[in-house]
Amino acid sequence: MTAAPDLLQLKLVFVTGKGGVGKTTVAAALAYLAAERGKRVLVCEVDAKGDLSSLFEATPTDFTPREVSPGIWSMSMDTEASLREYLKLHLRIPLVGRIGPLAKAFDFVATAAPGVREILTVGKLCYEVRERHYDLVVVDAPASGHIVGQLAAPQAINDLVKVGLIRSQTDWMLQILSDHQQTGLVAVTTPEEMPVSETLELATRVQEETTVRMSAVVVNRVLPELFGQREEEIFEQLRSPEAEAVLATRAGGDTTKVLEAARLAVTMRRTGSAHLQRLQAGLPKGLPVLLMPFMFSRGFGVRTTRQMAQSLGEELGH
Repeated sequence: MTAAPDLLQLKLVFVTGKGGVGKTTVAAALAYLAAERGKRVLVCEVDAKGDLSSLFEATPTDFTPREVSPGIWSMSMDTEASLREYLKLHLRIPLVGRIGPLAKAFDFVATAAPGVREILTVGKLCYEVRERHYDLVVVDAPASGHIVGQLAAPQAINDLVKVGLIRSQTDWMLQILSDHQQTGLVAVTTPEEMPVSETLELATRVQEETTVRMSAVVVNRVLPELFGQREEEIFEQLRSPEAEAVLATRAGGDTTKVLEAARLAVTMRRTGSAHLQRLQAGLPKGLPVLLMPFMFSRGFGVRTTRQMAQSLGEELGH
C-alpha cells in the first residue's frame, strides 16, 4: 500500500461522518486551509441544508458556484440541475428552465433504478475535477450511513451496463474516484462510543465496497488535557467532607462545584482517550488520525472556520 497523500495534494475530497460530529465544519475548514495556501477551491454541500454557507457568513447557495470567501466557491447539489447540465454538455440538448416531462421521467427512472441520483451527484463533482476548474473540490458529503452507496454507484452501474454512453461516462468517473493520488475520503468522528463504532464500520465498508481510499480520520472535539496524574490524585484526596470544608475556608466560599467540574473534566478526558485508543487500534495501519480541539464557542462563522483551519493545518504539518 502506498503512503496516503497530503489532503491538500488531492483534487477531490469527500468529507463524511455520523450526524452531529462536525463534518460540515471540517469540510469548511479544509476548504479555508487550501484557499489560504493559494488554491482555488470549490466546496459543495450535497444535502443543501445551508449550514455550509453559514460557516463563511454567506447567504445560502444553489447549484451555480458563488465565491463566498477569497479563493473559495460554494455550491449546493441539485440532481435535476445536474441532469440538465449533463444533457446540455453531453447530448447537446438546449434546455431552459425546468425540464418538464423529462424531469418527471427522471424522477421515475431515479426511483426505479437505485444509483441514478448518486451518479448525477458524483458525476458533477468528478466533472469539475476532470475539467480542472478548481485546484481542489471539497464535498460536504452525506452522513456515513449513506456515503458508501454514493461512492459505489459508478461501479454498480458499470457492473450492469457493459457498453454505450452510460458505460463510457461511468468509466471516467471510476478512473477519478479510483486514483488515490487524486481522490480521498475523510471520516469525521468524535471521541465517543457510537461515532467511533460507526467510523470503524465505515472504514471496513469503504475498503470492501468502493474503489475510493480513506485518506484520513479527523477526530473532532478532543478535550485538552487540563490536569496531570498528580492533580487527579489531589482531586480524589479532596473528596472527603473534612478536606472540602478546609478548602472552602481557605478559598472563602463553597468550592464543591469547582471540584466537581474538575473531576468531570478528568473523567471526560479519560473516557475520550479510551475511545480514541479503540479507534486507532481498529483503523487500517498507517491511516492518518488528525485531532481537532474542542471549540468552546457558542456561535459558528468565519472565526470558527479559521480556527479549525489553523488546527487542521497544524495536524497536517502546514
